[in-house]
Amino acid sequence: MQKTALVTGGSKGIGLAIVHKLLSEGFDVMSVSRTDGQLQSLKSEFGERLKIYHADFSSREGVLKLADIVLSDIKKLDILVNNAGVFLPGQIHAEESGVFELQMALNVSAPYYLSRALLPLMMKHRSGYIFNLCSTASIIPYVNGGSYCISKHALLGFSKVLRQELIPYDIAVSAVLPGATLTDSWGNTDLPESRFIRPENIAECLWFAWQNRGNCVMEEILLRPLKGDI
Repeated sequence: MQKTALVTGGSKGIGLAIVHKLLSEGFDVMSVSRTDGQLQSLKSEFGERLKIYHADFSSREGVLKLADIVLSDIKKLDILVNNAGVFLPGQIHAEESGVFELQMALNVSAPYYLSRALLPLMMKHRSGYIFNLCSTASIIPYVNGGSYCISKHALLGFSKVLRQELIPYDIAVSAVLPGATLTDSWGNTDLPESRFIRPENIAECLWFAWQNRGNCVMEEILLRPLKGDI
């Protein structure tokens, strides 16, 4: 049966690299984001093997509406990549009102509700792989990280709990913890590209984990730039 993957936040950066990697390896891929971003070039290359969905993951209702659409379109899901999220720098004592709620909604609640909605399909087939895009902020407190660090710590905890729950169903769960990656978040930096992880590096790590799923799970994939954190 044709392999199928769903990638959230797939229109740019890390998500786009993962979408491209999975398509190039023969998967049918569903990409979910607010806009098309840079996906149209892939659509031109891979045609109907790439489906583009638009959704607002800042609310539970938006997540569940998207999940219903996906479930009506597919019969089996092999990979779920919870990549969509937001980074709003700041310190807890000085953050603007709503910053905490938005980051928790996009970085924690959305993966939680989407996974819950799609898991019955994976459990039915007793197979599948879930990748949660965490961050080094999941294990290191950054002074200007504020609510972002809190949300990424929570996402790592969610990944650990979910992994244990899904062992009886042969569904793997990996938490991916990248350091500074050359995406739009660093668009104004003066640092050389050599100081960053490339999104393609992360996509390759996910593919390696998928290929070795038969008898092992890479519980936490920690990546940092070769020359250290920025």
